Amino acid sequence: MLDAVFAPAPGAHDTTPLRELESLREPGAFDALVREIGEGGAREVRAVFWSDTTARLLLFRKLTLDQHRARIAREAHSLKSTARTFGYVRLATLALRLESTAGTLEGAELGDLLQQMEAAFAGAKAQEPQD
Repeated sequence: MLDAVFAPAPGAHDTTPLRELESLREPGAFDALVREIGEGGAREVRAVFWSDTTARLLLFRKLTLDQHRARIAREAHSLKSTARTFGYVRLATLALRLESTAGTLEGAELGDLLQQMEAAFAGAKAQEPQD
């Protein structure tokens, strides 16, 4: 459902900032995960998410568009999926945008989008207790 709602039109390069009122996260997403795998497991998985996302955002900055568009799209897909698991709506939306436009983005557009993703990640992380 989020794919259809948040995806830019085919061929569009929508890297404009998301609305300020858009939620950083979906309330209750972590609680749902706790119900599924227990609090200890959910905390461990969230700690891995923080670490993996930090590494993935650094990787996006290192990869060149000309040589790594497909990898950027795959990494964005993975980030989108894990961000959704934890309910980080803004980060998932931006990762979807990167995934769907990686094949045609230009360097400046990628830089703008990555800056938005880094800000969304920092905002999400700031809202959560650090385990």
